[in-house]
Amino acid sequence: MRTSIVAALLLIATLAPAAQAAPGTNYATDDPLTSSRTEWWRDAKFGMFIHFGTYAYWGGEYTRKDGTVCQDAEWIKLRCEIPWNEYEAGAKKFNPAKFDANAITDLAKESGQRYIVFTAKHHDGYAMWPTKTNKWNLRDHSAFDKNRDILAEMKKASDAKGIKFGLYYSITDWHDPGTAGDAAAYKKTMREQLTELVRDYHPATLWFDGHGRDWWTLKDSEDLQAYLHQLDPKLILNDRVGKSRIVDGDHDTPERHQNIPTKPIEGTLWESCVTTSNRWGWARYDTAFKPASQITRFLLDIAGRDGNLLQNIGPDNNGVIPEGAQNSLRGVGKWLAANGQSQAVYGTTLTGLVGDPEWGAVTRNAGKLYLNVYDWSQKLHLTALDKFGITGARVLGSDQKVTWQAAGDGYDISPQGQATNTTATVIELTITTPEAKLGNGTGLTAEYWDNADFSGKPKVRKTERTLNFAWRQGGSPASGIPVDNFSARWTGFVQPQFSGPHTFLTVSDETVKVWVDGKVVIDNSTPHGPKLDKGTVTLEAGKKYSIRVDYTEKTGEAFLKLLWSNPNRKQRVVPVTQLYPQG
Repeated sequence: MRTSIVAALLLIATLAPAAQAAPGTNYATDDPLTSSRTEWWRDAKFGMFIHFGTYAYWGGEYTRKDGTVCQDAEWIKLRCEIPWNEYEAGAKKFNPAKFDANAITDLAKESGQRYIVFTAKHHDGYAMWPTKTNKWNLRDHSAFDKNRDILAEMKKASDAKGIKFGLYYSITDWHDPGTAGDAAAYKKTMREQLTELVRDYHPATLWFDGHGRDWWTLKDSEDLQAYLHQLDPKLILNDRVGKSRIVDGDHDTPERHQNIPTKPIEGTLWESCVTTSNRWGWARYDTAFKPASQITRFLLDIAGRDGNLLQNIGPDNNGVIPEGAQNSLRGVGKWLAANGQSQAVYGTTLTGLVGDPEWGAVTRNAGKLYLNVYDWSQKLHLTALDKFGITGARVLGSDQKVTWQAAGDGYDISPQGQATNTTATVIELTITTPEAKLGNGTGLTAEYWDNADFSGKPKVRKTERTLNFAWRQGGSPASGIPVDNFSARWTGFVQPQFSGPHTFLTVSDETVKVWVDGKVVIDNSTPHGPKLDKGTVTLEAGKKYSIRVDYTEKTGEAFLKLLWSNPNRKQRVVPVTQLYPQG
């Protein structure tokens, strides 16, 4: 009896609303670009997205009463206008008895994928776990074995194989009447379901979708993010927990019709999700599977631009991954496993030192550059964006000689033999770059006013370690500062770790202006919503330069982040070690 009472009290505490924001609340507890919390995600690069739900029962086709056939996949209920009584009858027959979590995680392992995001609930509201909130779930409304729990099976198998386990959750729910009327009641159900998912399956990441509804507000997003991080401070959230803005969640999801971004995304982590065939969910007619070579090059292009690839598969109505999808993914794994070529992917970053070449993609890992060559040539030109030296070169999986020489705006790299792989041959360059000159700063002097025009004496004056603030709607810089109509100024000195061009970036809402060495670098003094601004200056390593940042907030949300990047160090919040307070 005592155990059950304690469990009940824990459940009540878990379901309680998140603590309300107040003056002094800052939701930005770390910098996702460098945080230990997100390190595994940044290093993993390659994940498996699994779209699986009761929609698989239809196999992508619905025959209307007039005999015409409508085709879709995970959106088949809405787009084919299947009446709810028919859709629910189909769900009652849904029986993915051949679903094998070990087989799926084995495939992920063979494919070189280091994390999985499994669809816990899609837009049709059907829960793929035995939720206690309703009967519209795999245990209570299907022909599937009621003693099985697919999410528990996937979590166990993923953990056993060292694969991080994550869950997809749709904020939209076509099946819940609350989304068309009593949204508050639905939001309560949604929070209860998410509590179950976090407490029972311990996902490393939550991947939200279906966020584009009028009833899903910025305040809802603010409260949910705070609540989830109360449940698990290490959770990684995507931007669709909010409104897909640069200030939402931990990473951007530039799906954009499955186009791969042509350049790095600034101000945030990012992840592209791509289908293995054409549909996200299974459709029996959808057999145009992307070849392994195409997916491999997607992965290399994305890694070279400092992103992750989340490659989607859709198990069929029996729970089995189509053979064509399996073959495509295993082909990527074979490329990664050959010749140590995985070194060109895992743990790599944007190079910063060279431009994105036409003949392939370049990744960097500390003192190595990896030239992933799609179009083999005896002369491969690298455009240098800053000075660096080359001390060695080799083709992975080959003993052929590779030479290099300075040429024009960079280097010509000349392998003497043939390509080792038709998808991508990897040339590893050993490079030399300057040592970072680390400072011993303690932060900048911060002053806050309880008005938006810096009038009068500041109400608060202190030293702040970094400029990384997400006050959102309910927070503010300090207890004496209101949540709206305040201004802030940070002054002191910034000390670069390297010599050369430095790009300063701000993510702000509502106005921002930055001076470095007395010169205006960023000026966005027109009130605006969440926005990234940037400016580039040339600095000398170890030298201290004056810096000033002015910020104002009038109404709505409040954000301010100050980041920097240069060819030797990718973007991040300017660290405390390189900031010094005013006199």
